[in-house]
Amino acid sequence: MSLSNLQAIGRLQAQPPDPPAMAKLLQAARQNLADARVEQISASNRFDAAYKCIMQCAMLGLWANGWRTSTSQPGHHQTAIQTLDQTLGVPKPDLIVLDALRRQRNVNDYEGDPIADATLHACLAAADKLLGHTQRWLQAQHPEWGLV
Repeated sequence: MSLSNLQAIGRLQAQPPDPPAMAKLLQAARQNLADARVEQISASNRFDAAYKCIMQCAMLGLWANGWRTSTSQPGHHQTAIQTLDQTLGVPKPDLIVLDALRRQRNVNDYEGDPIADATLHACLAAADKLLGHTQRWLQAQHPEWGLV
């Protein structure tokens, strides 16, 4: 579904890009990925930090394109992740992985299912890949913002 269609059904709202706010969010994404790599904390907390990095990158993609999710609507994580192909040009196969991680996060958060080592490592790899992609995209598309 297009971004304008998502706006029409109330899933997205227009918001002008705010480079200073985006710089803070990009730094937070970097810090969350660094925290996710700390082996002394639990797999669940490491997974949460890596997933948070993924969501922050998804928000950066929306913000850079003049959008934000409607957090008053359910499913704003799903909307942010599933629009990454339109906002940052993320390939569809990567969206499938990111959406599966979103579902795993929900199961962990709301049902208490533990995070398997393989799931943690998949989330770390996906967060690292998406953060790198986001930084390259921002530099290529908006070097004037000086975010990277």
